[in-house]
Amino acid sequence: MSDNQTFRNFSEFYPYYLEEHSDVTCRRLHFAGSLLVLIVALYALISGKLLWLLALPVIGYGFAWVGHFKFEKNRPATFRFPLYSLMGDWVMFRDMLIGRIRF
Repeated sequence: MSDNQTFRNFSEFYPYYLEEHSDVTCRRLHFAGSLLVLIVALYALISGKLLWLLALPVIGYGFAWVGHFKFEKNRPATFRFPLYSLMGDWVMFRDMLIGRIRF
C-alpha cells in the first residue's frame, strides 16, 4: 500500500484491512482483545463499576498492537484509518465468529 492510499468507503477498505491481518496469531490476539472488551464492558455496565470502561481502549488496542508489532510486523491501520480500522475490528470479529475467517 502506498502512503497516499485512500478509500472511498469501508467496502474498499476491508480487503486491505484483511491483508494487514494475514498472520493467524495477530488475528487471534485481535479476537481475544475484542472478546475481552465485550466482557469488561458488560461487567462494567452490570456491576455499575463504570470506571472499567476506561480500560476498554487499552484492552482492545493492547492485544491488537502486540499482534501487529510482534507477529504481523506491520503498523496498525488504526494510525492512518482510525474509524475504518475500528469498524474492521468488529467486522473481522464477526467474520471469525461465524467461520468466514480462520483463526
